[in-house]
This record gives sequence, C-alpha cells and structure tokens, in this order.
Amino acid sequence: MREDGSAAFLGVERSLGGKLWRSRLADDRAAMALSQRHGLPDMLGRVLAARGIAPEAVEEFLSPSLRAAMPDPSRLKDMDAAAERLAAAIRDGERIAVFADYDVDGATSAALLFRFLSAVGTPPLIYVPDRVIEGYGPNAEALLGLQESGAKLVLTVDCGITAHEPLKAAADAGLEVVVVDHHVAEPALPRAVSVINPNRLDDTSGQGALAAV
Repeated sequence: MREDGSAAFLGVERSLGGKLWRSRLADDRAAMALSQRHGLPDMLGRVLAARGIAPEAVEEFLSPSLRAAMPDPSRLKDMDAAAERLAAAIRDGERIAVFADYDVDGATSAALLFRFLSAVGTPPLIYVPDRVIEGYGPNAEALLGLQESGAKLVLTVDCGITAHEPLKAAADAGLEVVVVDHHVAEPALPRAVSVINPNRLDDTSGQGALAAV
C-alpha cells in the first residue's frame, strides 16, 4: 500500500458500482498505538486511526452496546411527564390507544408499545391511518373514533408534531394525547399532555438524530 493513499484499498480497484476505492491516510503512530493497545490487526488499526477513533473509544466503537449508547430518556423534554401519565393509565386500567404512522418508524413503535402494554396487562388499541384516504398524521375523526372505542389516552408515534387542529379537537373532547415524534417542530406546539420530540425548539437533549422508535 502506497503511503500517499493512492493505492487501491486491499487490492480492490473499484466497487460494484464502479466507484474508486482508495485508502484513507492515517497517522502511522496512532495506528500502531491502537493496534498494540487493543491487540488489533495492523489494517484495522489504520482504519480506526484514519477515522479519528480515540484509543479509549475503540472498544465501544467495535462492540457497541445499547446500554452504553442509550441516552438518558429524562433529558428529552416532556419525557418524565409522559411516563407519569402512561404509568397512571396502566395503574388505573384506562384504555390506551396508539396512533402510529404507516412507515417503519411508526410500525416498529406501535409494535414495541403493543408488546410492552400487553405485557403489563393493558393491551392497547392500534390505529394506522390509510395513507391514501387519510394522509399523514392524526386526524380528528380517527382520534374521536378511538375515544368512542373507549380510549382515554392516545400515544401518537412518529407523527403528531404539526397536527394542531386534530389535537385541539381531541383536547376539546376531553381526550388526552401524548405526542412522540422526531420531525421538525414549529415554534407553537400542538395541544397535548406531553410532546416528546428531540427536534422541538426548546429541547436541549442533543438527540435530534433519534427516530421516534
């Protein structure tokens, strides 16, 4: 491998898409230090050094764990209030509904909530809007329909941050809603018990890259 990084990386000239593969220059001393400290192959040490991975971060980078990477949920604005309201609903046996977006974030969020709430004895109603007929996000008719089905608390997942009119209609009808979303928020938030969104303007958690799952 040439030191100027112009040689083909690992002897591979191009990717399947025809892109050139070239080695990224790395500090030889840093690469050697990483390899020796962590017992890594020289090539891996060079890759880590080229990526700027600090020696103390190598183990977590190579073997990441959810426990180490998971941020403190309480750093998210409104998280504690939402957790308290959900806990009260579970404790009091209230009917809970989940209004989920129809994409992967929404589907996985709904699945996780269904499994958890079912495990604690409160299986929720699940509502996924029709993409063509209802469009994106909560609508008043669907929310009020969930209320008619007995729901006292609705969790919107991966949607709701801009649903001002539907959530106002729900609030006016006495239906409580917790919004869990990650899409860019407007300065004014919708009416809800809690609005959990790392991208709301007053959230300081620094977790804006999170999805709504």
